[in-house]
Amino acid sequence: MKFPRFNLKKNLYLPVVMTLALLIILAVNNNSASAKTPLTLDNGAAVGDNQNSLTAGPNGPVLLQDVHLIEKLARFDRERIPERVVHARGTGVHGEFISDADLSGITMAAPFQKAGKKTPVFVRFSSVIHPQGSPETLRDPRGFSTKFYTDKGNWDLVGNNLPVFFIRDAMKFPDMIHALKPSPITNKQDPNRVFDFFSHVPESTNMLTYLYSDMGTPASYREMDGASVHAYKFINSKGEYKYVKFTWKTKQGMHNFTGMQAQEMQAKDFNIHTTDLYGNIERGNYPAWDLYIQTLNPQDLDKFAFNPLDATKIWPTNLVAMRKVGTLTLNKMPENFFQETEQSAFAPSNLIPGIEPSEDRLLQGRIFSYADTQRHRLGVNNLELAINKPRVQVNNENQDGFANYGNTKSDVNYEPSQKPSSLQEDSNYRYSQLAIAGKTQQQRIQKTLNFEQAGELYRSFDKKMQDDLIANLKKDLGTVKDVNIRTQITAFFYNADPEYGTRVAQAVNLSLDSVKQRAAEVK
Repeated sequence: MKFPRFNLKKNLYLPVVMTLALLIILAVNNNSASAKTPLTLDNGAAVGDNQNSLTAGPNGPVLLQDVHLIEKLARFDRERIPERVVHARGTGVHGEFISDADLSGITMAAPFQKAGKKTPVFVRFSSVIHPQGSPETLRDPRGFSTKFYTDKGNWDLVGNNLPVFFIRDAMKFPDMIHALKPSPITNKQDPNRVFDFFSHVPESTNMLTYLYSDMGTPASYREMDGASVHAYKFINSKGEYKYVKFTWKTKQGMHNFTGMQAQEMQAKDFNIHTTDLYGNIERGNYPAWDLYIQTLNPQDLDKFAFNPLDATKIWPTNLVAMRKVGTLTLNKMPENFFQETEQSAFAPSNLIPGIEPSEDRLLQGRIFSYADTQRHRLGVNNLELAINKPRVQVNNENQDGFANYGNTKSDVNYEPSQKPSSLQEDSNYRYSQLAIAGKTQQQRIQKTLNFEQAGELYRSFDKKMQDDLIANLKKDLGTVKDVNIRTQITAFFYNADPEYGTRVAQAVNLSLDSVKQRAAEVK
């Protein structure tokens, strides 16, 4: 085998070639380094050193003129915004709603004007009482809030997984939340405080039966239903209205944890609802819910044994039929939890033409309270945040306030005005008219019917669900020290159903005779 002869003159060029190649590689690497995204201050200025504070010499104090250090610490100090008073623990997901009904005859509401219409949505699931970072397995109603980004503005359908609520008047909402939240003395939730309050609220019997059943510990957000709880009004183009309730039916099937299963899961993953929801969406297993409505004509409102505008009552489907009107599908996780989920602001006052609040006393209070708490948490301009911003042009004379980044170009910030830049109202969207008579008053509603639906619910449960309900009540109600409170609450359950009350009395060590006597007094 012949080897090539070494040519000294020719190979003198090799070091030169290698050196040039090395320089090219270094230049490419330098260019790659310079192409990296620069670290900047909030004003966009580049940061020269993100590792060391600016000091007066090697051993001197840190200088106040280190604006990067000051900004970094100041921004860190302010990373937390006020926590929601209720519904603090939550998870949000993007999706879309597709209508499969033309409801234009009974409502002007944009999502229901034709079958097949698509509306983007953002849904936030939550627990009501427990704080941020709390286990998602705890017994609690679950919030089910849907923001529809319609072509007529944002509509927030703010509901829960359970179809009724504890109280019927917003006057008692702060008291109820105070009782359910930790004690101001011990900072612990206390069944003694909870049942002390509810012993004065017989209309809570229905909701307590829902909550202490296994529906109070859903297995996942995907596998629970949702409800508006309140009645609203559908308004058509003629100004005519019907009362309407909304119900989300999960297409995944409803599944719940028992109390023991919830505790076991909490030890494994106390973020199980978020883990489950995100995991399924990542795998392309998009959860879906069908939306059903029930409607009532105003003239039929007084034809029931109960008040249909009472938030502690359902509309039984044998009395008011349900109709499917569309499907919700969740298919995209937020890119940033704080910017989207935490800063999302839901309020029942976010209504659109075609939907109005009913005279439900609890809803009437929530219309103010929810929007007001978002102004407190996020500022008066919270609807300018990307997650809350309507997908339509917003035109009004509201101005200034914290974090206002609107684009005001006219000095006409009042109405009316002769100038062509002024805004004009549209009489087509005036509120519907409600005929009223009587006098101002502060009295409870006439048709209370506090116990009947709770009894019907108990009897609808199979034996296992009934057993779990009694066991769950025993765990909390059984720890209440005041026998008078235990007797009063158990009397409510007895009035709902004698077997129900008898079993609770046995579980919490009460004399059945004393329960029966009290039950006769509170009817």
